[in-house]
Amino acid sequence: MSFGMGGLSGHGWGAGSSRTQTMHRSGKRNLAVLRRLAPYLRPYRKQILGFLLSLGTGAAAVLAMGLGLKYLVDEGFAKTDPGLLDQALVALFVVVLVMAGATYARFYLISWIGERVATDLRRVVFNHVVGLSVSFFETTKIGEILSRLTTDTTVLQSMVGSSISMALRHAIMLVGGFAMLMWTSLALTGPIFLVVPMIVVPIVVFGRRVRRLSRLAQDRIAETGGFAEESLNNVRTVQAFSHEVIDRGSYADLAEGAFDTSMDRVRARATLNFWVILLMFGAVGVMIWVGGHKVLAGTVTAGEMSAFIFYALVMARSARGLSEVYGDVQRAAGATERLLELLALTPEITAPPDPVALPEPAKGTVAFDHVTFHYPSRPDRSALQDFSLAVAPGETVALVGPSGAGKTTVFQLVLRFYDPKSGTVSIDGVDLKTADPVAMRSRIGIVPQEPVIFATNAWDNIRYGRPDASDDEVRAAAEAAAATEFLDRMPEGFDTHLGEKGVRLSGGQRQRIAIARAILRNPAVLLLDEATSALDAENERLVQTALERLMKGRTTLIIAHRLATVVNADRIAVMESGQISATGTHAQLMESCDLYARLASMQFDPDLTLEKLAAARAAGE
Repeated sequence: MSFGMGGLSGHGWGAGSSRTQTMHRSGKRNLAVLRRLAPYLRPYRKQILGFLLSLGTGAAAVLAMGLGLKYLVDEGFAKTDPGLLDQALVALFVVVLVMAGATYARFYLISWIGERVATDLRRVVFNHVVGLSVSFFETTKIGEILSRLTTDTTVLQSMVGSSISMALRHAIMLVGGFAMLMWTSLALTGPIFLVVPMIVVPIVVFGRRVRRLSRLAQDRIAETGGFAEESLNNVRTVQAFSHEVIDRGSYADLAEGAFDTSMDRVRARATLNFWVILLMFGAVGVMIWVGGHKVLAGTVTAGEMSAFIFYALVMARSARGLSEVYGDVQRAAGATERLLELLALTPEITAPPDPVALPEPAKGTVAFDHVTFHYPSRPDRSALQDFSLAVAPGETVALVGPSGAGKTTVFQLVLRFYDPKSGTVSIDGVDLKTADPVAMRSRIGIVPQEPVIFATNAWDNIRYGRPDASDDEVRAAAEAAAATEFLDRMPEGFDTHLGEKGVRLSGGQRQRIAIARAILRNPAVLLLDEATSALDAENERLVQTALERLMKGRTTLIIAHRLATVVNADRIAVMESGQISATGTHAQLMESCDLYARLASMQFDPDLTLEKLAAARAAGE
């Protein structure tokens, strides 16, 4: 069993996840959720004020053009005064200049705010997620988190940086145009009161459907992204098992499902736009027909009629724009809801209000006292049952046993990735539940069976556990781990980019990078998960020598599959079904523990079968 996150990607926020169901049910899906973005907008009050001023100035400039049109028709054309035409041209240029300047300021400021808020949200969400407990990731697909971190924040950026601006502009123009209509002619404005309720009805009806489908479409896209992320991260396995055709089909099904849901949303928005345009421009046509008769009857001037048509068209255009933006805002509400659901999650592993300080200097004592533990994804099956183990400072204890015995769980609890259901786990006499996890983990070094290599150079990878280490210290750690011999031969030496997940390195080279990382950390407690399993015989000897030097004077826990690597351990603990069945040295266990003797005999004598072993024991050999 490898130490790390193995097996976690098999679980997701699907129908089987209670966490998913809780998250997807939480909160009413309405625009009120957007109010919770206020804390992220509040720091940028000055930019928002500048945006509102430029928005109001631009809207006023447009509305002023209607008054100019009325004056021009009634005074200029009716009185055939060419001078008024000249004045109108100058006034038009002034209005256009003001409108252009206001539009520039409005677009720049709201775009800046949108980008800034999206960046802040990405940072806040990442900072929160990276601090969530490991149990959260046991039932969560990384692709789902990435979708919320990227796609949903991009939707919000589009809303804040564009949709809100357009919505406010259209709303101001709609209200302003209506006010100017009433000021121009009350008689012509009357029919609008009959049309407005007819427009509101489709907005409410189809708006609810758009909101629901927007959220569903985002969830489908997240599922598609999660599947792609999982397949691409394991592309070697996909190709090794010739699974490309099946994965392509699965991805196509997910993508088509997302497409169908998105098209349902698009149809709902298109239908909404259809009814708004039909009703609004139909109403404008009726008002022009009524106004035309009034002009012919002499009760309304041509200038008033011209201004009225101008403002009616402004209102119609604004109503159409609002119906279009409404769908974007609904989509942003769904994205906001998804992000806030993520931010609402609290880590199960946290530091207590007044953490107990770990003793200085570190001793390296590790103790399990009657620990029982169940993984959240397997609550009906205990990984450890009444498990007790005490490791003295500087002692090397190896954990051996069949797969599923609970060896990796011991490591997970030492690192406090989980808390036990009962019993205590302590380091240097301090119960881990009462200590600060960050301070506690700083005393631990890890060399996993499947080492994690980050997409950066060797310096940063080795320095990962101790960022303040000098280059000389990094190189010394690499030499101790027998890593310099291949790093110095790389194109740029230690500066060479090691590739995504260390793709440019062999398995043994990745292992030596991980060992160098642990050597540099200089921990009080060292956790080794079959640290030399990926090395060839020559390098295994080199690294084993380095590890023995590293293990001197510090507490070491080793998960051992190959018993030859732990025959010299101070103690060997044999685990079976989450419990320790025997402890002792290699020689003692060969005599007193049937399970250990069977495992050791099969490894040291490959030709020995279970039948032969049983026969030998029966014969007293």
